[in-house]
Amino acid sequence: MHLVFASSLVPCGTLESGFEIANAAIVDGLERAGAKVSHIGFQWPGSTLAVPERTKSLGELDVKTDTASTGQKLAWLAKAVGNRLPFASAKLRVVSRSGLRAALDDIGPYDAIVLNGVTLAGAFEDILTRKPYVFVAHNVEHQSAAEAAQQANSPVERFMYRREARHLRVLEARLVAGARHVWTLTQEDRAAFGLEASDRASVLPLVMPLSATTMQTTERVPPFDAGMIGTWTWTPNRIGLEWFLQEVMPHLPEQVTIAVAGALPAGFPKRDKRVTFLGRVVDAKQFIRQCRIVTLTARAGTGVQLKTIEAFEMGLPAVATRSSLRGIANVPANVRTADTGRDFARLLMEHIVDHRVGSVTDLDATAFRNAQIAGMDAAIKPALAAFSTGH
Repeated sequence: MHLVFASSLVPCGTLESGFEIANAAIVDGLERAGAKVSHIGFQWPGSTLAVPERTKSLGELDVKTDTASTGQKLAWLAKAVGNRLPFASAKLRVVSRSGLRAALDDIGPYDAIVLNGVTLAGAFEDILTRKPYVFVAHNVEHQSAAEAAQQANSPVERFMYRREARHLRVLEARLVAGARHVWTLTQEDRAAFGLEASDRASVLPLVMPLSATTMQTTERVPPFDAGMIGTWTWTPNRIGLEWFLQEVMPHLPEQVTIAVAGALPAGFPKRDKRVTFLGRVVDAKQFIRQCRIVTLTARAGTGVQLKTIEAFEMGLPAVATRSSLRGIANVPANVRTADTGRDFARLLMEHIVDHRVGSVTDLDATAFRNAQIAGMDAAIKPALAAFSTGH
């Protein structure tokens, strides 16, 4: 079976964002199931295609909103309003419809399309849904936009997110209704789409893709007590970081050392001497192994937390909020859960004290990874069967 994986981003170079990591994991699963997968979408400026022989690039494009100029943001907004599109989809309207059709035709005969998220699908919905398709809902995007509107710092920002939520709700409903099969990454997201009892939907347990999986020694001598990594410019992640700084840090002792890696929003206050902000790091795995305990602080958003999956596959001890455990059926034994700032701080310190004597020994996470892979493979089969039978 030949599938076209239609995504805003095609595979390029090193996997960096959670979106890219999840994409690679899903493609690994499709290939394990025997499918041939070709890619279509955009690539980052200056990047090199990972699988050029199976990729149709629609061109180089930087769609990051946080680093775009005011003029670029206004141009995107005008295009979104003029075409009645979500803002995220309007940014991808830089190729012609005939160009997209020609790129699909160049791929050759294919059986079905994997619509990877709403962004590219929303920009060219009629073209990308003309063949049978499976829809991959990485998140319930309209819910995430609505949450971002509640956290917005200005009336303009609030208006933008509310508009995005309205358009995304309608778009997601159409894509779900027309899909031969729907994949969500958590049971909660499946229920949010009204598909909890439907055999037309499956939950994909994620793993780290083969290209991002490396063997690690199990013994560490970390310089930091605790640490976290993420793209903090993304609103759901920023909410979790703010919660940790405001609600957890006041309950931690003065001698504790916390490291935070990842891009921060412009002007983000670095207000606690116990917290070291490292910015973007070259090797995420190496950074997280420098922390005795991983802190997983999600408080908003939908979908699965890829940094949670990565920490668990590395066997690292962690303290996590319940939101950070979305999509995880079997939580490892060295993970503790808390949802209030006081309880999170207490469990974190207990964990830190337990691991401060000498080196840290992590769990063998082979069983966790194998269980996730088995769950993903079981979820992929009904979708491919639906394409084969035409139902």
